[in-house]
Amino acid sequence: MSAKIRYTHEPMGKVRVIPDFLPSPADLALREEGVKVTLSLSKKSVDFFKSEASKHQTQYQRMIRRLLDAYVDGHAASK
Repeated sequence: MSAKIRYTHEPMGKVRVIPDFLPSPADLALREEGVKVTLSLSKKSVDFFKSEASKHQTQYQRMIRRLLDAYVDGHAASK
């Protein structure tokens, strides 16, 4: 890759513009609105999620949130 590239002013041929299909940066950074709640869970459940989160290098609260979101999505689709 040490060879220098030389650009010339030769014709490029037929050029066509393609539509922008990539999501905007705002769409990529979108986070769902969160609501803080106080919830009492069994020690067994919390220990399970903490253990699994540790294995997958993530946060246990995020895993619980995703589980609840998946449950809601599954039940919302059936109604």
